[in-house]
Amino acid sequence: MNQLKELFKLLSNLIWGTPEFFPSMVMLLLITGFIVTIRTRLIQFSQFIHAWKVMFGLYDDPNDPGDITHFQAISAALSATVGIGNIAGVATAIHYGGPGALFWMWVTALLGMSLKFAEATLAMKYRKINPDGSASGGPMYYIEKGLGKNFKWMAMLFALMCIISSFGTGNTIQAFTVADQFRADLGIPTWITGLITASTVGLVIIGGIKRIGKVASFLMPGMCSLYILAGITVLLLNYKSLPYCFSQIFSSAFSSKAEIGGFAGSTFVFMLMWGVKRGLFSNEAGQGSAPIAHAAARTTEPIREGIVAMLGPFIDTILVCSVTGLVIISTGVWYQKKAEVVLANAQADIKIVSHDTKIISNGVIDGKSLTNTTISVSKGIPAGRIKFIRNHSFVENVRILVNKKPYTGKIYISSAGIMHPIETKGTVYLSGLMMQNGSPLTSWAFRKGLSKFGDWGGYLVTIAVFLFAISTAISWSYYGDRATEYLFGGKAIPYYKWTYVILHFIGATVSLEVVWYFGDVAMGLMAIPNLVTLIVLSGRVNRLAREYTSKTHLTYKEKLELQPRG
Repeated sequence: MNQLKELFKLLSNLIWGTPEFFPSMVMLLLITGFIVTIRTRLIQFSQFIHAWKVMFGLYDDPNDPGDITHFQAISAALSATVGIGNIAGVATAIHYGGPGALFWMWVTALLGMSLKFAEATLAMKYRKINPDGSASGGPMYYIEKGLGKNFKWMAMLFALMCIISSFGTGNTIQAFTVADQFRADLGIPTWITGLITASTVGLVIIGGIKRIGKVASFLMPGMCSLYILAGITVLLLNYKSLPYCFSQIFSSAFSSKAEIGGFAGSTFVFMLMWGVKRGLFSNEAGQGSAPIAHAAARTTEPIREGIVAMLGPFIDTILVCSVTGLVIISTGVWYQKKAEVVLANAQADIKIVSHDTKIISNGVIDGKSLTNTTISVSKGIPAGRIKFIRNHSFVENVRILVNKKPYTGKIYISSAGIMHPIETKGTVYLSGLMMQNGSPLTSWAFRKGLSKFGDWGGYLVTIAVFLFAISTAISWSYYGDRATEYLFGGKAIPYYKWTYVILHFIGATVSLEVVWYFGDVAMGLMAIPNLVTLIVLSGRVNRLAREYTSKTHLTYKEKLELQPRG
């Protein structure tokens, strides 16, 4: 597992860059968003009101070709985007990059609105209506048809990356976060949670996009409303801290943060990279996933579905991610440590290091982990000059527990960093004050923010994590489904679905860092061919937009009223 983590980390650094190297993927995303925004004449602002009217069905014609309504299409797309990225992704961005990372998530969202518009418009224009009346569309189709058959290799590359990304971004990351949250809050073993969520996902995805659309249009509005309402309640209770929150966000958006609470703050480039990475992971703008769902909408107007799609980053990042980020910053948990007992193995990402080890910058550890060695422990206190690191921070008040009691004896640290008791049998646990990351950080923020009403704030996040992750995994299975059909034909789809469900279970039981690095690699490789295509075809999107906005559009009800009676 450690070898896998290092491999995916290397590939992620090559694609996304590091603080020491040029963040090429981040710049490609921002530049593409800026180009498309200019070419479409700020479409995300000029058609913002019209987009809501289309989304709520005022222009829906049941006779138009397609599988699902505009609302079901954006619900399916939002079910894939409004998910773990809004809970764990925001927390991870702030953990690594500080409050300023939220600012760059906002920038990514505003530029992402134009990207989503262009993606969905092209997906509708170049979609394929199958013999059974169903629709297939997405970047693999508009790359091949829009750029020409000479670029089919790039369409095939995208489809392959889409399948891989569906296993990582949309599946294993969701499974891990749910399992990690249930372990932290309820003490449920990760394999049990994985079995439950994998079974749930499998039952839904068998029904295809129509069932997915119905489930998504039912789950998504309720999930978002409940989560946003709880977040706003926290912010109202902490309204005095809001000026401080925005001050921290904007003041640190263009400068590095000093070390806080044992965590080494980020440089500007590091913070920018994490803000854009997690912004893209959350709203998926430019990645090319959402247009696959939007291509199934019932309409004859490509632009109409495009302007509905551009609401996705607004709802996902400007609204939901902002609530998460502001709750984390306003409660102060992003730089605090919490008393916690965690299973001390590779899954918990714990490192045992020498006493002179330092965290120098950006979470980089100056020193090697101690492995293949033995340490003595007396009444839970480890002897010798050693330190424990979790979530890129030193653990304070360390206690070693075996069978839930302070341990006395010797502990062997294996080559993988896993601790084993020598004198007795049992499982080793690490107790101490630790910084939080991912969904446990968000859960702590809600629990602390709603403490006046009891301890249910954290459980609300647990419920949200479960629903968000399930809906995301369900919708992402459709993206991989369509990419599988494009590459291998319809006969391969059942094999894809079974693989998807099995990997969902496996994802619940592996390390957080392995899962996130894998997701970053797949997401980057999927986005590159799509972003290049959007730049090339942005002029075509602009012409379609100008033609659409120059016409008068009647709602479906107005069309019926104009038809001759009798």
